[in-house]
Amino acid sequence: MRSARSLVAVAIAAQLVTTLCTPADAVPRPPTANVVSLGTPLSDVLLIGGTVAPGPNGATAIWNVSTGSPAYLNAIDPATGDSLLSAALPGADGSYAVAAAPDGTIYAGTYNNGHLYRRRPGAASPVEDLGRPIASESFIWRITTDEQGNVYGGTFPNGKVFRVDHQTGAVRDYGTVKPGQTYVKSIDYWNGKIYTGSLPDAHIMELDVNTGAVTELPAPPGLGDPADKVVYDLNARAGRVYARISTAFPGPLYVWDIASRTWVDEIPNAHGLDISPTGANGELYLIQNSELKKYDPATKTLTGTGLTFTGRIQNARAIGYADLGLPDYPGTSVVGTLWRGEEFRYNPQTGKSEIFQSKVRREPIEILSVAGGKDKIYAGGFLNGGVSVVDPSTGNTTFNRFSQVEALMEGSDGKVWVGAYPEARLYSYDTTRPWSSPEYSPGPPGTPDNPTQVLNLKPDLLQTRARALAEVNGKIAVGTVPDGDRLGGALVIYDPKTNTAQKYRNVVQDESVFGLTARGGIVYGGTSIAGGLATTPPTRDAGTVFAWDVAKSRKLWETVPVPGAATVSSVTIGPDGLLWGVAGKTVFAVDPHSGKVVKSSTLGTTASSGDIVATSEAVYVSIDLNKIYRIAPGKKATPTLFVEHAHRRLGVRGDQQLLMTSGSELFRVDISR
Repeated sequence: MRSARSLVAVAIAAQLVTTLCTPADAVPRPPTANVVSLGTPLSDVLLIGGTVAPGPNGATAIWNVSTGSPAYLNAIDPATGDSLLSAALPGADGSYAVAAAPDGTIYAGTYNNGHLYRRRPGAASPVEDLGRPIASESFIWRITTDEQGNVYGGTFPNGKVFRVDHQTGAVRDYGTVKPGQTYVKSIDYWNGKIYTGSLPDAHIMELDVNTGAVTELPAPPGLGDPADKVVYDLNARAGRVYARISTAFPGPLYVWDIASRTWVDEIPNAHGLDISPTGANGELYLIQNSELKKYDPATKTLTGTGLTFTGRIQNARAIGYADLGLPDYPGTSVVGTLWRGEEFRYNPQTGKSEIFQSKVRREPIEILSVAGGKDKIYAGGFLNGGVSVVDPSTGNTTFNRFSQVEALMEGSDGKVWVGAYPEARLYSYDTTRPWSSPEYSPGPPGTPDNPTQVLNLKPDLLQTRARALAEVNGKIAVGTVPDGDRLGGALVIYDPKTNTAQKYRNVVQDESVFGLTARGGIVYGGTSIAGGLATTPPTRDAGTVFAWDVAKSRKLWETVPVPGAATVSSVTIGPDGLLWGVAGKTVFAVDPHSGKVVKSSTLGTTASSGDIVATSEAVYVSIDLNKIYRIAPGKKATPTLFVEHAHRRLGVRGDQQLLMTSGSELFRVDISR
């Protein structure tokens, strides 16, 4: 249901300011803000962690956690795709970590609260929140269980392993497994040992669960330098460890024989996130080269099943075995789920296979980016992703399944430009033609790609987030954040007419580009000392603003506007011609010609990153993620509180509308007098 609320500007403060400037009878009435909810424009299914285990009724089910606020633990009937259970995990946003104990208890480790949840067997059993196993850890990456049902997990930000006793709940903290590695990205158990894979560098460790002794396995042959590689998935099966050193995309799966302590095989182009348990004849199933394959560990051979996968992400979110009781699926079948809630299944006897949409409920998606257009509003999703086109009057929405969207902008040609994560990709979306994304949501066969990918800045610039967009003389400026454990963003100027790009890495040395605006052939940016991961130590102590001459391909100036502030998160050109920006709790204005700071006001109490936008009459700035201040032109103009409302992103549409997001909800802020 949509609701409407009116929030009136702080008129007294505004009058105090304006009466200092001009006679009272010459001062126009201060504008007011009418805040209108446009609902939740983005919702979809995103499954990450999962397992196959007995369900609420005792029969085999596919268990997954669906991302949301809160996340939900789901059990799916593998024969029908029906939902058998959907239980909230209060306080959790999602989970990579779902595992079953031998007695059928389901455990889930979550983010961003770092809690462990438990559901014991039985149709009426509730989900229990066991809290944080380790107080310092906010993210449980993966979990596994042993023969007694004890749970082991790998964490961030201190790269720890913990154990929770299945009977008593007692917690053992094994400490940081590999010094300097802040993520235990993958974990599994076999015969008294825990095996872990790390990030940001690829180290595979063996931990004795009784003594706590840790031994590092030798690097797989041919791996080379482990720096900036990730042990993304790791499974222990029948005396072997299967470690995939890659990303969300295909990569080599290395096989370690525990008894001989040697690497015995390498499976190329393997997909994550899991491989199946060992079957009746010792076989395993995994996705390799976009097809479900049977792997024989004894002969090291792969056999295709004919079940193929399409789209950008082709990872098994859960994979195991079930007796389906269906005519084409006699005996035991291989079953699993994909990231958007599809179920796949394959029967080894008949060769029958299929992929179909399960009935996992869609969850609202947090809005990560928002932009106003001439006739529409555009919203981009976090993690689950998606691009929605919203009617600003009614809130009616067209949702399109897509990648995580870092930035959106409607260009002067009417096309919508989309900055995506990962690989810092740039897309051009023609809203007059049907949406058809071969990576995420293809249209009918033969439908042209729309949006069209025009840039991928990972291969040559090592970038991962297309964080900011601006238009300059018909060209599209892109500001980026680097990939992995590195510093140094990029500024890229893309020319749609020639399909060419000018690329500049480290336009501000060792800083990422978080905000962009442009005027008169000059691009202005705001930067951050942050790198690609929280593990990256910065080399500088403050974010900057800079000016870049597009025609001359050179930087004109660079300024630290707020000493000690790590990030200049957003910049805009105000109606007074000054370059305005926000760095944490401080708003400032810079002379765009010299880079000299001419105005600065500390308005907030936190260092939370906000946005700043402008109309023809004023600048509006987000402070503390719960206040929006208005700054009118003039030497004596003072920021006045305009809206007080929790929000994450601030945008603008024309002169009479601000756009505001709070979680998954979109708001229109009407400016009126």
